[in-house]
Amino acid sequence: MDKKLIAKVMSEMGRKGGKIGGKRSLETMTPEQRSERAKKAVEAREAKRTPKA
Repeated sequence: MDKKLIAKVMSEMGRKGGKIGGKRSLETMTPEQRSERAKKAVEAREAKRTPKA
């Protein structure tokens, strides 16, 4: 099989899931899941901001 064709097909498959986006995923999450996602985002932001010793 052609590697370019495989890459194109896989790209299209991934794009379908990606088009749903953040709003849709937040609508389907429970409040606890949203809170956990927010905490993870804050930790990631702080890790970027804090200089490493």
